[in-house]
Amino acid sequence: MNVLGIESSCDETSAAVVRDGVSILSNVVASQADLHARYGGVVPEVASRMHVEQILPVISDALAAADCDFASIDALAVTNRPGLLGALLVGVTAGKALAFALRRPVVGIHHLEGHIYSVALAAPEILASLPVLVLIVSGGHTQIVRMDGHGAYALLGRTRDDAAGEAFDKGARLLGLPYPGGPNLARLADTGDPARVPFPRAMLGDSLDFSFSGVKTALRSFLAREEGDTPPADLAASYQAAIVSVLSEKLKRAARATGVRTVAVAGGVAANAALGRALRAMADEEGLRLVVPPRDLCTDNAAMIASAGFFRLEGGAVPSLDFDTFATETLGSPAGAQAG
Repeated sequence: MNVLGIESSCDETSAAVVRDGVSILSNVVASQADLHARYGGVVPEVASRMHVEQILPVISDALAAADCDFASIDALAVTNRPGLLGALLVGVTAGKALAFALRRPVVGIHHLEGHIYSVALAAPEILASLPVLVLIVSGGHTQIVRMDGHGAYALLGRTRDDAAGEAFDKGARLLGLPYPGGPNLARLADTGDPARVPFPRAMLGDSLDFSFSGVKTALRSFLAREEGDTPPADLAASYQAAIVSVLSEKLKRAARATGVRTVAVAGGVAANAALGRALRAMADEEGLRLVVPPRDLCTDNAAMIASAGFFRLEGGAVPSLDFDTFATETLGSPAGAQAG
């Protein structure tokens, strides 16, 4: 089955064709990063207008790259939650219109479920040996989800304030770095000493939840009282280390509590090299299998949406043109870490 996926939840317009849920035939992404750089962050109205301009050319490019035409598409999947509402509506409207015109089934997909399926695209064999723990880290989300089966998710922990990507972006802004903040902070941190400044790690007792507002406040306070004696690279490296160490420690605790032996990381921050190194060291020490998708599957993309859509349809999801679009929605039901 060839599934055409559409993703427009934030500032990337993406379309992809995925066969049978695991074979990527194409994955086209049109980024708006340069456009939003002049504003220092994503402007929702600007993002929505750019999606309107880009959606049809991107879909056309995805079909061409897959050597497909519309007649070769068996179903459609489109991100309908969560995200910037105006941006989501562009992709959802395009997906529904195509499904209606082509008389093909279409399903709405949770954006974070898509990130989980980026792990399946990177390592399809894990689907035969579930459960798997997935640390989802992005600009808007930080949580640990246990995937027990297709469509079956338990939420083990989530951020109580800032997401990890948000903390990276805010830290970059405090350091005077340009947009996009997170990647620029990571590049600066590569040349710094991560042990120079002992920024706090909020572990929240035995909870698997996260909190990153404190480390952001600590950086602001440090900058307010110090006189420029600490090299910016050392500040960036120390700040990054504080965030990365909490992410790694929480995933380790979740694996120990549940007994799950396969862990993964997904979302835009999964592309952070320091996080990758920390998680690999942790997994080796704990004897865990770690899956890290390639960079092009970490950031927002439509291949992960198409993959999730295939398995939703295969699992009996009833396609419909009536599904709604939501700016917020939690993925998975809350579950204690001991419920493994």
